[in-house]
Amino acid sequence: MSRSRWSSLVDRALEASVVGSFTRVGSSLRAQGEAWTDPEHLSRRRVLVTGATSGIGLAAALRMARLGAHVHLVGRNPQKLSDAERQVAAVSEGDVYSHLCDLSSCHGTRTLADQLGSSNLLIDVLVHNAGALLSNFTLTTEGVETTVATHLLNPYLLTEALLSSNTLAPAGRVITMSSGGMYTQRADIDKLEMTAADYSGSVAYARAKRAQTLLSQYWTRRYGDSGRGFHVVHPGWVDTPGVDEGLPLFSKVMGPLLRSPDQGADTLVWLAGQADGEPASGQFWHDRHPRSLYRVPSTRLSPEQEVHLGNDIATWCDERIAAVLGPE
Repeated sequence: MSRSRWSSLVDRALEASVVGSFTRVGSSLRAQGEAWTDPEHLSRRRVLVTGATSGIGLAAALRMARLGAHVHLVGRNPQKLSDAERQVAAVSEGDVYSHLCDLSSCHGTRTLADQLGSSNLLIDVLVHNAGALLSNFTLTTEGVETTVATHLLNPYLLTEALLSSNTLAPAGRVITMSSGGMYTQRADIDKLEMTAADYSGSVAYARAKRAQTLLSQYWTRRYGDSGRGFHVVHPGWVDTPGVDEGLPLFSKVMGPLLRSPDQGADTLVWLAGQADGEPASGQFWHDRHPRSLYRVPSTRLSPEQEVHLGNDIATWCDERIAAVLGPE
């Protein structure tokens, strides 16, 4: 049996097992069986990574810096951001910059977008990695449920602003870090922003992650002809501070099988370093392969429903952001 056929069989078996696919077992077997190598096109690309001070974001920044990218780090904690910049600069083959911004704040995100837009930069890769998996219902200072604000509203705001100002390069790509948790939830715009009465941190997180996939498809329909690409990545189950804090029991039980942050960042880095126009936009990725958006039949949408709901989510984001920022 050829190596490629054997690797394909292993990949399908891992996918069917779920646990095998999402843990470090899947990453290790695929990397070995498919002879993964570093991407070829990261040198001198300018990459902006949100949530870059720990976990997957920091791992991705470190790896892309080693491969020659010019890396812009975004974080909300000044000390952690300074520490991350120092770590990345120590291994970098390119330039390293940091931007202090709380990605749960529409005003803060708008300021960041304005600063980037007025700096004459061209961003080749925008990575939406900032996240929040909260145990208790929390509102931002702007009155938005924090999970929705961090995972949906402000990534949408930042992306649209960089597109509007042509700060995202003509062949640039937007990569959104999702989660396998989204498989448990059906997209429903009426249930997207939870209240204190019905709040569940894991459910709010999964719903926001599900919405991200439809938003990426929306961007592909709207902007894909421009040469830009939009991708969503499921990193597997990764040992990060967010998982430790948000899902302590899961972290404890699955600890030995959880992926390292570097393994979780692999597909993100691989996508960031592909040739212009590759791979096809609008897909959902896990371990360097496009995957189905659905594992649970009750969550499935038809292609027509995906289009309709993706458009509705974009409109909802526009209206929710406008309500926060007010007239400009």
